[in-house]
Amino acid sequence: MINKAKLGVLVSGRGSNLQSIIDNIEKGKLNAEIAIVISDVKDAYALERARKHNIGTCFVSPKDFKARSRFFDEIAKNLEDNNVEYVILAGFMRIIPLSLINAYKNKMLNIHPALLPSFPGLGVQKKALEYGVKYSGCTVHFVDKGCDTGPIVLQAVVPVLEDDTEETLSQRILKEEHRIYPEAIDLVINGKVKIVGRKVIRK
Repeated sequence: MINKAKLGVLVSGRGSNLQSIIDNIEKGKLNAEIAIVISDVKDAYALERARKHNIGTCFVSPKDFKARSRFFDEIAKNLEDNNVEYVILAGFMRIIPLSLINAYKNKMLNIHPALLPSFPGLGVQKKALEYGVKYSGCTVHFVDKGCDTGPIVLQAVVPVLEDDTEETLSQRILKEEHRIYPEAIDLVINGKVKIVGRKVIRK
C-alpha cells in the first residue's frame, strides 16, 4: 500500500474546492489524506465542511499577532505538528511569505479563477468581462514569491458568453476548478511532473 500524501489545506471562505478534494479522496481518486485544515477566518464554512468529514481544523487569528511574520509562524507550526507534506491553498486570501514558500518548495499549490498570466489578483471575473475576452477559465499553479506567478500545472478553459455576469461566469469556472484541482494535486504528489524553468512538464 502506497503511503498517502499528507495535505494541509489553507482556507478563508466557503471551501468548495476543499470539498472537491475531500470527495476525490473519499472516492479513491486521490491517494492523499488531509491532515489539517487551517483558516484565518473563524466562521469560514470550509471549517464546517472539514469537521463533517472528521478532518482536524485550526483557526489562526491574524489579530492575535502584532507581526505578519508571527501569524505565519503559527500557521507553519500547525503544518509541521501535523506532518504536512504538501500545502494546498483553497481560497486562502493572504499572500504567502517567502519563508513558508521555501519550507514547502514545489510542494505548495494554488488555484486561480482565470487563465494566468491574464488577470492575476482579485476580482478577476469582473476584469475579464470588462476586457471583453472570449474565453476565461482557471489555473492551478505552484506558489512562488509573486502574486499568481508560479509555474502552471493545469488550466481549464470556459467560453465567455455575451450575456454573462460575474456570477454566471464564476459558477462555470468554479465547476472546472473542482475538476482540475484534485487532478493537479494527484500529478504533484505522485511525482508525475517536473519543473524546468517556468514549464511544468509531465514525466
